[in-house]
Amino acid sequence: MYELRIAVDLRDEISENELAELSWHLGLGPQPESLSIVTGFPLVVVDDSGIPVIEDDPYPLLAGRGAASRVGGELCSALAGHADLPGKGWSLTSRQEMHPDEFEKVGELLCWLATRAHQTHPSGKDAVGIGSLRFHEAEVPDALQVENGRVNWPT
Repeated sequence: MYELRIAVDLRDEISENELAELSWHLGLGPQPESLSIVTGFPLVVVDDSGIPVIEDDPYPLLAGRGAASRVGGELCSALAGHADLPGKGWSLTSRQEMHPDEFEKVGELLCWLATRAHQTHPSGKDAVGIGSLRFHEAEVPDALQVENGRVNWPT
């Protein structure tokens, strides 16, 4: 199990539909009718005939709340607008517990966030600092970056 911390300022170039979906992923609003940020949530289930079928089962990716079970502390997510700061947009903060099986889906969301991150977040030529990731038994987190459309998950 890992502790995922995200802290990113987003430009104000987010549509109302994207904002609704982002709010849902953070556990701050209802699921929108259509998804455009992370679009596929395949789940294999067995039908009444005993045949495995793939269904789409969307779920919010960063909506954990309450006491963390393995990493200690509190799970939370917040999104604040900056109407008083032109061009600033939104500030997003999230602290979640996650299993490596979730890296792919959460990575899609992190890549989307990185493309909308305010210029204060670049870490290198093509890298965007998005937060940190810490294995539950580790004392020190690793920086989490998105570079060239990919998250630098641990190996």
